[in-house]
Amino acid sequence: MSELDRRSMLKGAAAAGAAALAPVSASQAAAPRAGQQAPGFYRYRVGAVEVTVATDGARSFPLTESYVVNAPIEEVRKALQQAYLPPNRMIHHYAPLVLNIGPQLIVIDTGFGPAALKETRGELGQFTNNLAAAGIDPKNVDIVVISHFHPDHVNGLLDAENKSVYPNAEILVPAEEWSFWMDDGEMSRAPKGRMQELFANNRRVFDALGRKVRPYEWNKEIVSGLMPIPTAGHSIGHTSFILSSGMSQLFIQSDVTNHPDLFARHPDWAAFFDQDPTAAVNTRREIYEMLVTTRMLVQGFHYPFPGLAHVEAAEEGYRVVPMPWSPRI
Repeated sequence: MSELDRRSMLKGAAAAGAAALAPVSASQAAAPRAGQQAPGFYRYRVGAVEVTVATDGARSFPLTESYVVNAPIEEVRKALQQAYLPPNRMIHHYAPLVLNIGPQLIVIDTGFGPAALKETRGELGQFTNNLAAAGIDPKNVDIVVISHFHPDHVNGLLDAENKSVYPNAEILVPAEEWSFWMDDGEMSRAPKGRMQELFANNRRVFDALGRKVRPYEWNKEIVSGLMPIPTAGHSIGHTSFILSSGMSQLFIQSDVTNHPDLFARHPDWAAFFDQDPTAAVNTRREIYEMLVTTRMLVQGFHYPFPGLAHVEAAEEGYRVVPMPWSPRI
């Protein structure tokens, strides 16, 4: 292409962009602007199981020196820029699941809860609204499975009046996680700040439910085809799951990797919210090596919506490769 051709192309592109940004009069507008997103849910199948991913929202907040505890902030900013993301802000995505296995309807994790919808002006707490848009009534949920006891996973058990969102469901929790957070001795030894706040929040949530939960053990099926897998580190009893149906499998990875553009690409980085950073890194390496080897589909709670992907080896870490959107379930 000649220099003259390049100049003509750039001049044409600039003119087209200016035209696109020009104000449109009311008489020209085909319809008023919507000003909001469509409901956020997506469906696919794993064998005979229908999976519904319903977003709880996304949160943007300033990047701080302490976000990654073992990497300079300059390196973190560089990694964000390489992913075409703002270098000074973090964006977290949240996506609980619903499994329709035929005889039972199962929710895995619950988001921040309806109370957060008002508190964050709609940024978070969207899960129940998106369930309604997907035609799912929380009263029809049979089982709620919790992966670990952080607010974005347990707060959605309660509505804005601290009443159960899932009144007819059995609440299943990891035995290791329940033992830790409900131990008065552990609570008395918790350092001030985030850990004390987590203890208080978990007591608030589960006390409101009368502590009516059923602890489950790792490596024992919760229901046929849903196996809880130990992935400790992010929390003491942090749990992921393998969903199997027929010849198909899905790895539901909870928080093995929080922000994939940081912690998958740099798996040895640890975040401030990892309770045991060394264990979290070791778990991430072990799980992601398994996902690369088996080529198993993975559903990431904190991956960009809808969070269905494969994981492949890349340089010294891993790359999360999103599955293409499908018009068919």
